[in-house]
Amino acid sequence: MQRAGAARPVGGRATAEGGLDRLFRLRENGTSVRTEVVAGATTFMVMAYIIAVNPAILAAAGLDTRAVATSTCLVAGVMTLAMGLATNRAFAMAPGLGLNAIVAFSLVGTLGLTPAEAMGVVVTEGLLITVLVLVGVRKWVMDAVPEALARAISVGIGLFILFIGLRNAGLILFLPGQTGTVDGLLALAPLNTWPIAVAVLGLVVTLVLMARGVKAAILVGIVVATVVALVVPGGVAALPAEPFAGPDFSLIGQIGFGYWAKLGVLTALLSVVSLMLSDFFDTMGTLIGVGAEAGYLDERGELPGAQRALLVDGLGAAAGGFVSASSATTFIESAAGIATGGRTGLVSVVTGILFLLSLPFVNLVTAIPAAATAPALIVVGALMVGVLSERRGGGDGSSIDFRDIGVGVPVVLTMLVMPLTFSITNGIGAGFVAYALIAVARGRGRGLHPGVAAVAALFLLYFARHVLFGVTF
Repeated sequence: MQRAGAARPVGGRATAEGGLDRLFRLRENGTSVRTEVVAGATTFMVMAYIIAVNPAILAAAGLDTRAVATSTCLVAGVMTLAMGLATNRAFAMAPGLGLNAIVAFSLVGTLGLTPAEAMGVVVTEGLLITVLVLVGVRKWVMDAVPEALARAISVGIGLFILFIGLRNAGLILFLPGQTGTVDGLLALAPLNTWPIAVAVLGLVVTLVLMARGVKAAILVGIVVATVVALVVPGGVAALPAEPFAGPDFSLIGQIGFGYWAKLGVLTALLSVVSLMLSDFFDTMGTLIGVGAEAGYLDERGELPGAQRALLVDGLGAAAGGFVSASSATTFIESAAGIATGGRTGLVSVVTGILFLLSLPFVNLVTAIPAAATAPALIVVGALMVGVLSERRGGGDGSSIDFRDIGVGVPVVLTMLVMPLTFSITNGIGAGFVAYALIAVARGRGRGLHPGVAAVAALFLLYFARHVLFGVTF
């Protein structure tokens, strides 16, 4: 019985909270509506930098900044909502760093695809991942690729992103062949321009805030650097004529599949497979890593219900390509909301809604210069190398024996060929070919997983395409 004079709960609020509790099993997971809402907002604040960084990278592919920002918010919002509702886990999704670099610098920059054709590759790999999940071959694929190579792919992409960040900051430059030097030289740029000053300031702010444990350090660093860029001389940045012009949905559905004819079946297939491998293992690492922090894993270190999360993630890759935002994937920054107590899909629902509420303000992203987003790329790229310190089953300490030629050489080739050749595909291919070659040379060819052997053979044909097929790319 209600005590006389005691405050009565508001009927609508009690009903709403009860409905959310039943839908997301809040009490069962030891959480509350307030905790989940705060966690969702935290995840959004930590991830929001992607609204600026994704357009900055895809601008290199010739895509409009405002339109990409719109697509970024749209796919992040919709797919994060879908993830929360389908899995009841606090996983958030957005276009992945590294995956967008493949689109901009490998598919468009190196292979010469149009942006629409490059997004066609993304849609294809997303649908392929979805099929692999539906037919139950996820475990076979995971078993096929050695753990060391899977980690090396993540590290290589991280180093590639780091390299792009240093370049966008203007901190490194390429010197064509000079007398007395090698033909082509990377050098530290003279630190005497305003764009470099803006980038360095943004990097300092980001690192200091991260060292102090500030959750939104990357986003704050971008904002501070942008404000400084707007006030310093030299035209580093300028506000758009219509800062609140609203979203631009023109990129939705702008995809093409003419890349099969343009590249040929072999190169097209390897492009799809390379993107798929990067996407697939990045997702698996994120789900396991974030799941461990949230307490989702069982006693065997596996994620119960992973099939649903992988299915949504695969569909997110296809959806990201369809709206020209590049592949949407599960974000490691989901751990920020979990660290504040979030445990259920309500966290993801809140995060997704906040991305959708950002749509009216996307034109402000066009005011953010490359010098302001470069620090985010540098920091994120550097942190991705941290996968080398992880052991299978948790804990710190590298499980990769670099003294073993059969492991160390393929891993190092994978990590370094990516940034040095400006191609994720080349790095993955070099690692697979070296791994298979050394295994055969050691007399262990029969023990080589058929999946690894098949991928290595395809990449061997890819590297020999100039001689065998007379191609020019």
